[in-house]
Amino acid sequence: MWVANEWNDYEVIDSSNGEKLERWGDYLLIRPDPQVIWDTPKEEKGWKHPNGHYHRSKKGGGEWEFFDLPQQWQIQYKDLTFNLKPFNFKHTGLFPEQATNWDWFSKKIKNAGRPVKVLNLFAYTGGATLAAAAAGANVTHVDASKGMVNWAKENAVSSGLGEAPIRWLVDDCVKFVEREIRRGNTYDAIIMDPPSYGRGPKGEIWKIEDAIHPLIKLCANILSDDPLFFLVNSYTTGLAPAVLTYMLATELKKHNGTVDSQEIGLPVSSNGLVLPCGASGRWESR
Repeated sequence: MWVANEWNDYEVIDSSNGEKLERWGDYLLIRPDPQVIWDTPKEEKGWKHPNGHYHRSKKGGGEWEFFDLPQQWQIQYKDLTFNLKPFNFKHTGLFPEQATNWDWFSKKIKNAGRPVKVLNLFAYTGGATLAAAAAGANVTHVDASKGMVNWAKENAVSSGLGEAPIRWLVDDCVKFVEREIRRGNTYDAIIMDPPSYGRGPKGEIWKIEDAIHPLIKLCANILSDDPLFFLVNSYTTGLAPAVLTYMLATELKKHNGTVDSQEIGLPVSSNGLVLPCGASGRWESR
């Protein structure tokens, strides 16, 4: 498992009975987590005094209950600054476990010894985009949500990357890749963090089990002749790490590289264990 264990402004304090207690900077949040199937004693005092608690509804969805929480605040990861705000379906605008991937590909970009063009698909609020840009890459950031792209731009400015070579695009990721194939554009690295289920700008249905392999196959057509890495993230329990390895190894076999896929996780400070948070597949050049 790859563990994001270099945070100072974020921690999972405890987890029990379908929920996790987290510290985001100066604020404590309780949020649901389907991986937390254990029911251990909630002895940490933060369980009784959170700043925000997302209550899951038995009918689906849910709502926030706030106790002295600002509408927006910031946390840092190394040189990056992120603007957080609680919004629909329990999210805050950041997935801290992805920091383990940011560190991995940042090192590859810095050590490449050449200009690196990165494509970030389903790029959300820009964590991977900013990490890649801070490492020196030229980044194309694509997300179907205008609100998410604007939020990512705010994070770039807060991180001192407002003038970095980042191309911001509000677009359907599959259609964008199809157009890039026709244009003959290529990238040295591709990052994708597709949702388990979603709808495109015109109501197109995305279901990861059906769509992920065709998209990886499409993206193989826009890799440069000397690609650096290809990263696929999955939060769908049915997509085991070995499945990610199989797809990447199959579609990138013409390139000289290796594939490794693992669960990713976050350390739990109260007990020294690790909370699983999805999986990542990494292809990298030899």
